[in-house]
Amino acid sequence: MAEITNVVGEGVEAKRRSAAVDFFVRLVREKPLGTIGGVIVVLLLFTGIFADMLAPEGFNDIHPAKSLLPPSADYWLGTDNIGRDLFSRIIYGARISVIVGLAATTISIIISTVIGILSGFFGGKFDIVTQRFVDAWMCFPGMIILIVAISLTGPGMWQVIIVLGLQYGIAGSRIVRSAVMAIKQNIYVESAKSIGCSTPRMLARHILPNIMAPIIILFSTRVPAVILAEASLSFLGLGIPPPAPSWGGMLSGQGRTYMFMAPWMAIWPGLALTVVVYGVNMFGDAVRDLLDPRLRGGVGRYSGVRIKKKGIQDRQGEQAVNN
Repeated sequence: MAEITNVVGEGVEAKRRSAAVDFFVRLVREKPLGTIGGVIVVLLLFTGIFADMLAPEGFNDIHPAKSLLPPSADYWLGTDNIGRDLFSRIIYGARISVIVGLAATTISIIISTVIGILSGFFGGKFDIVTQRFVDAWMCFPGMIILIVAISLTGPGMWQVIIVLGLQYGIAGSRIVRSAVMAIKQNIYVESAKSIGCSTPRMLARHILPNIMAPIIILFSTRVPAVILAEASLSFLGLGIPPPAPSWGGMLSGQGRTYMFMAPWMAIWPGLALTVVVYGVNMFGDAVRDLLDPRLRGGVGRYSGVRIKKKGIQDRQGEQAVNN
């Protein structure tokens, strides 16, 4: 009986906590790598927001007499070919690369989710027409589409964001569609239809929560892909125009040219990209495991509080049988 009382107390305490607090507590306790990834993402966003306060110099302050200096006490990461401080440019690059990565990925996820849910749920002629368009889109090499689109719109941050969002959004709709087609065959969806549940309610309550796992994974894989795509466009002169610092542009442009003469020009942007990829992927996997309602540890409708309640009921039943 005392054990049941303790479990009840734990369940009430967990119930009092908000969903956000419960999520972060479980993230720290159950997903240490995800916590590290979350810290990296938060530090990255903090650096991008407060770049003006953190950077010792401006991103385009030129010192011709100090070009190609190795890392030292004065310049922690060295200088580039025209004497700009790489540490300052890496900090300002966080603002540009992360904004492009997150904004373009968010647009692509919205497009993928809308197209994938509508196509997978309704099916029929709408699905056939939509997927033939997606197939035609995916037949063209992605870089060719990006080059043509940027050539028409012109280089610039928002042009790159919109073009990359459309490119990855249409292609990623196939993944969302496959998940929706698997979910809509479940009994609870058929039950919702039989009792007259409206289509928007079914999509919001039964379809969308159960496809969050592939959507989160898609988001975590799209962010580094978008940053690398922006790097490729910057290398071709179609990305964000210089002198704006971009990790991809620093790595693909001057970093590649002076790779052997000044290797630190390629090492630091590459290391920054590596940390971003690691942090986003680890944090995305952890969030997927904690939010997926199909998993026993999800914080959705099958949260740990509900599991504890079920355990309490089972133990109370066993106690009643024993008595």
